[in-house]
Amino acid sequence: MEYSLVIVDDHLLIAKALSTIVENFRNYKVLYECEHGKYLIEKMKQPGHIPDIVLLDITMPVMDGFETARWLRTHHPEIRVMALSMQNDDEALIKMIKAGANGYLHKNVHPAELEKALDSLVSRGFYYPDWATSKLLSNIAGNGSHNEYGIQLNAKEIEFLKYAATELTYKEIGKKMFCSPRTVEGYRDSLFEKLNLKTRVGLVVYAIKTGIIRV
Repeated sequence: MEYSLVIVDDHLLIAKALSTIVENFRNYKVLYECEHGKYLIEKMKQPGHIPDIVLLDITMPVMDGFETARWLRTHHPEIRVMALSMQNDDEALIKMIKAGANGYLHKNVHPAELEKALDSLVSRGFYYPDWATSKLLSNIAGNGSHNEYGIQLNAKEIEFLKYAATELTYKEIGKKMFCSPRTVEGYRDSLFEKLNLKTRVGLVVYAIKTGIIRV
């Protein structure tokens, strides 16, 4: 299956270079490039201009990556957003996740990692490199089972949420929690229903927002 992609970056040379790289990937095609979020919104009004994936620069004029990610989450939640940055920045990482980004990449990554990240984005719904995952898990806490949303979580669900923020598979999480993959999927499905969420990255964002995971 081929996935359509849009690159949003105010640096023309970087946007063109990314387009060239992505066009060489087997399962992806670039629809167009935009220099900021406002331009993206205008382009998406045209027929056939809504992509499967947006590669989104964080620092841009007119409408930056944070604002653009929030707009996409509100108006097109089906689009997967990969944030791009020149720095491994803790604050920007967390802010982009809270804005709705499904992944985060440094602009200097090797093309092979970019392709791997895109594959993970479409197959698993998210992608975070090792350094980003370690930032997310740098200060885990979950002392209470009740949060500001008034939703009661049990100890196992909270434990699962912490592991969900890692790159462990559900089978590997089961080993950590001393239970079967089916039981892990039960915790996941219970959380999906309680929190009205549909993706693993949504669970991670929820855990961050409510303090179950402190970053």
